Amino acid sequence: MNMKLISKSMLGMLTVVAGAAVVLAVSHSTALAKEHEPKFTVSTTPINRDAGLGTSFASVVKKVAPSVVNIYSTRFIKERLVQNPMLSDPFFRQFFGNQMPPDGGDRERTRKEQSLGSGVIVSPDGYILTANHVIAGADEVKVSLPGSKTEYPAKIIGKDRATDVAVLKIEAKNLPSITLADSDQLEIGDVVLAIGNPFGIGQTVTKGIVSALGRSGLGFNGYEDFIQTDAAINPGNSGGALVDTDGRLVGINTAIISPSGGNNGIGFAVPINMARNILERLASGGTITRGYLGIIPQDLDAGLAQQFNLPGQNGALVGDVLPNTPAAKAGMKSGDVILSVNDKPVADAHGLQLTISQLLPGTPARLKIIRDGKTKTLTVKLGELPGSAIASNQNGNQDNTGSMADALDGVTVADLNPQIREQLRMPDDLQGAIVTQVDSDSNSADAGLQSNDVIVGIDRHPVTNADDAVQLCKAAKGDNILVKIWRRSGNFAGTRYLSVDNTKRQN
Repeated sequence: MNMKLISKSMLGMLTVVAGAAVVLAVSHSTALAKEHEPKFTVSTTPINRDAGLGTSFASVVKKVAPSVVNIYSTRFIKERLVQNPMLSDPFFRQFFGNQMPPDGGDRERTRKEQSLGSGVIVSPDGYILTANHVIAGADEVKVSLPGSKTEYPAKIIGKDRATDVAVLKIEAKNLPSITLADSDQLEIGDVVLAIGNPFGIGQTVTKGIVSALGRSGLGFNGYEDFIQTDAAINPGNSGGALVDTDGRLVGINTAIISPSGGNNGIGFAVPINMARNILERLASGGTITRGYLGIIPQDLDAGLAQQFNLPGQNGALVGDVLPNTPAAKAGMKSGDVILSVNDKPVADAHGLQLTISQLLPGTPARLKIIRDGKTKTLTVKLGELPGSAIASNQNGNQDNTGSMADALDGVTVADLNPQIREQLRMPDDLQGAIVTQVDSDSNSADAGLQSNDVIVGIDRHPVTNADDAVQLCKAAKGDNILVKIWRRSGNFAGTRYLSVDNTKRQN
């Protein structure tokens, strides 16, 4: 095997990129039934931040508290009762006779397991928003209104585990429903109130501020865009209301970060815009399916922004476009930078995912992009996510049996051969240099370059073999090198870009 060693000074600090495909998702309703849709009220006016906070929020609480309900979920669990082994001993059986179960007489009983959470009435005819984990696995769900001992049996209209949102319905009329706000209007520092039933002690109100917006990567849900607040949220608050000082619902309380299980001032709520999207589809008889663009987006950093001549780091860089997908059919290309969707700015790859998730499959999405320094608009008809799951990152190691042709330091590369192509299930037309080894002390290793990555381009020049990779690295003179690689991650494979800091050397 023809092996080449690339100097670590040439492949310096590589910027880590997303290791797996980001599947863009959306909720979809299969059959709209207008007559059954909840008639909720929405107010999109920004909150009056010049009015002053005042000394009491009693008027706000009086307005919204009747809309926050208690939710009792029950599971019936069958378990086997195993008799005491001593009772099988003939010595003991002579004293109890036929009153004892026969040998092997294990019995089964049903145990009832109950949990308590909160919910929010969003329409006068009984639609209720709550957190999915409040009613997950429940065989029976009941709802009680504040100040009432009456319990209403609740029908689970639908639930979405990926966003931790569920919709319930009780048979009642003229209920005190809350007004939904536009959560996109929230700002860090806005005062919010959390209302729910913590620890089952009864309805409780806590006050705090919006500590952060757009929190993600916490591992709670598949789609995370949390409102973070320091308003006390404790067990039992899940599914309850987070409201602004105008008494409008801005979020559904869902999670806390707490080693002790109690409030530490870090609570999270699902934005009402996301929850409303789920509500509208489930209440109209639809099911939750996921939409699909068919790209691998990645975040921009300073190096990539410079390489693509961008004014800043906002946007999502298209690392790869999968063949025969909506994006490919619309003419999207690797290296495009998506700036907005339907005029809504895109901050990063995660923001792109969340924006697309609010759109229906089959609808057109207008994408503003930058390609080769020029701004243009593409219209993509969204598809529907295939049912197969994306596997986690699983990279094997190549057997480095070939000799090194050069005494360069840092990264060893080799020509592609039929065995490598078969092992990595590479496309027949893919050309490049396979990375067979990365020095653990090199800048490349620190930045995330991996064995089995295939270098397909350096500074926008194609790489067809190991010699190309070495020569292009030697010829690179700028402070940053743009490297394009192909990587397989489990069942998924595609290309992505790396921005290489070529000014930082290690000796």
